[in-house]
Amino acid sequence: MDQHTIRQAKGAKHARKRVGRGPGSGTGTYAGRGRKGQKARGSVRPGFEGGQIPMVRRLPRLRGFKNALRVEFQAVNLADLVDRFPAGSVVDADALAAVRLISDANEPFKVLARGELAHALTVRAPRLSEAAKQAITAAGGSFEELAPAEKRVRNRVHRRKAQEAAAPAAAPAAEPAQD
Repeated sequence: MDQHTIRQAKGAKHARKRVGRGPGSGTGTYAGRGRKGQKARGSVRPGFEGGQIPMVRRLPRLRGFKNALRVEFQAVNLADLVDRFPAGSVVDADALAAVRLISDANEPFKVLARGELAHALTVRAPRLSEAAKQAITAAGGSFEELAPAEKRVRNRVHRRKAQEAAAPAAAPAAEPAQD
């Protein structure tokens, strides 16, 4: 194979469609644009609706912020656990999915304290509310929180306020006057 003999595969290249070249070409007369009108004479920008108020302006604006990284936890109440699990049983994602309290064992869920816990259970959950933890231990059960919430300070102090707070502490103490 030589460089001067290389060719593209048959059918790989298509000739450009030449419109408006007479009736024998198949695309003559109106050149694929139909008859009279705005689209036959020039271009119409995308989204143009013929002069009526466009859809973008007719719809109300949605305000606010939607956090794309938010994790939505399914709620599981203590009252549901009492109804479906006998005393001493282990309650985890697989067990909850088996009794259809959550839709999928891989989905995150949180145990909430709605209802009374009559007997001891061992609960393994990604999250538990503080009241649910107290209710489980009060009933003689135990819990294990697999993915506890990360508690951290989210509001940063403004730089100017931080400097003002640091300035009085950094100022040297006044030396006592000697007589």
